Amino acid sequence: MAFTIFGIHAFHGMRNDIKKRLPYYIADWTIDAWNYRIIPATVYMYFANVLPAIAFALDMFSKTENSYGVNEVLLASVLGAILFSVFAGQPLCIVGVTGPISVFNYTVYEIITPRGTPYFAFMCWICLWSMVMHFAIAITNGVNGLRYITRFSCDIFGFYVAFIYLQKGIQVLTRQFGRSDIEAFISIMVALLVLISGYICHIIGDDSTLFWRPVRRFLADYGTPLVVILFTGFIHIGKLRNYDIQTLPTGASFRPTASGTPARPHGWLIHFWNGISVGDVFLAIPFAVLLTILFYFDHNVSSLICQGKEFPLKKPGAFHWDFFLLGVSTGIAGILGIPAPNGLIPQAPFHTISLCVVNHEKTEDDGENGNKPSKPLIEGVIEQRVSNFVHGLLILGTMSGPLLIVLGLVPQAVLAGLFWIMGLCALEGNGIVLKMYYLCKDRALTSANEPLRRVKLRSIYLFVAIELIAFGATFAVTQTIAAVGFPAILLLFAAFAMVLPRIFEKDELNVLDEATASELTMASVTGKANVRGTRSGMSSAVDVVDSDVESPRSREEIELSEWYWRQNGTFDEGSIEGAETNRRRRVSKPY
Repeated sequence: MAFTIFGIHAFHGMRNDIKKRLPYYIADWTIDAWNYRIIPATVYMYFANVLPAIAFALDMFSKTENSYGVNEVLLASVLGAILFSVFAGQPLCIVGVTGPISVFNYTVYEIITPRGTPYFAFMCWICLWSMVMHFAIAITNGVNGLRYITRFSCDIFGFYVAFIYLQKGIQVLTRQFGRSDIEAFISIMVALLVLISGYICHIIGDDSTLFWRPVRRFLADYGTPLVVILFTGFIHIGKLRNYDIQTLPTGASFRPTASGTPARPHGWLIHFWNGISVGDVFLAIPFAVLLTILFYFDHNVSSLICQGKEFPLKKPGAFHWDFFLLGVSTGIAGILGIPAPNGLIPQAPFHTISLCVVNHEKTEDDGENGNKPSKPLIEGVIEQRVSNFVHGLLILGTMSGPLLIVLGLVPQAVLAGLFWIMGLCALEGNGIVLKMYYLCKDRALTSANEPLRRVKLRSIYLFVAIELIAFGATFAVTQTIAAVGFPAILLLFAAFAMVLPRIFEKDELNVLDEATASELTMASVTGKANVRGTRSGMSSAVDVVDSDVESPRSREEIELSEWYWRQNGTFDEGSIEGAETNRRRRVSKPY
């Protein structure tokens, strides 16, 4: 279904997304989901989603006078997980409650409640207006603007989110200081032990040569969840149980936090048509605009990063359809009176990482002069829907009475340590940190194949300085009442990225500000409809048979494109001729 409105091919992007992604749907639940990697990915995502979300719930609970609590945040995470695992075009993207949306929610509360406006009804209208805006953007192919989102914007936002996680861990610990000195000391020590233990598991499982390989793999898969469980029990044994260590607050099972109060008399259903003036209904529009901008950037960047070029994905993206679906979840969240879920950083890329199939026998050669080889080769990603769906069911089960009691045993100090682990792991792969690390390295011991060696040091320093200034501005705004305008700052990232070619040379920008995802992923928004993914059971990495764009290629050309994509992550047609020579020289058997 597509028609033209004022020169815009309405529904074109959504139609193509569905057309390209639908052939994989059954395989996403069956043959592509039949892999052991599903289990550790599901377990890790459960802990990585639930515990940080509860911390954001604590913020909203205290700053909205108990309007939001644990159950609201858990239900929002369930809504995002179930809706996107079943209906989304890209189910790898984990959807839940983020730090920015919690800031948005309690900032709106601080602005609106002094006017006497009912908060939940007003938030519902914000979500409903935003839902309409999501639909309009998706239908008119407005998500095509993602083609201008490069590593520059993603790295700044990713750096900001990672820093917020580190800050949030400190904030959780500061809540312990009102208690006795010994209890505060125990909380600090538990948080540090969680950080050290969890990060050691990450290091050993990531690129260490310690222990037997199955042991390293086990620590990489289950190290963090086991650390959370271990230190939850740690404070409940021996003499430590005699001290009152703060744990996570929980409420009644499956009930809203403020149920039965004047603020929320009707349970889960918000009566947005009662008690609010027509003026306030239209006053919600500018707030809805800000929320839509936030989700346009936040969700799509999360989706881009979890489909990054470093992951050899074989199934196409579906940005238009997923943004339409995000509008649906936003409207439902408003009616239920829960925070609107959207894409999570760093959970979304962590989900993809946990699904990677790694070949430890092969490594990506990192260069000459005896340099340490790079990490084991990632041969593929288990692209399916089951891990996202099951982790959503586990969160739903957490809302039951028995599991809420178990959740209430988790010390807040463990939550602080988990925030630090996730923040540090997110910083490890961030482009800003990697560039700063390069600047600190001994040039004589740096690989000759390091791309940054092709860029002048002055340009790298300037680029990093610009990114850090942008991060500082973003962080400063979110610490004030102006935080509600935070989404507008995000738009400036993409706008300023278009100015970068005036500051840096083209060859430098190709290294400093490369594309975030491969052409296979970006085909949804670039209009290159001939770039298709691998269908289940097929060996080809590309399927270039879209008759709407160009005639089918020969089988030899398809195989050559497949080989070139696997080697370079792109479909640069100008390099295909040289690629054939290199392939014959370097490859004697299929990759």
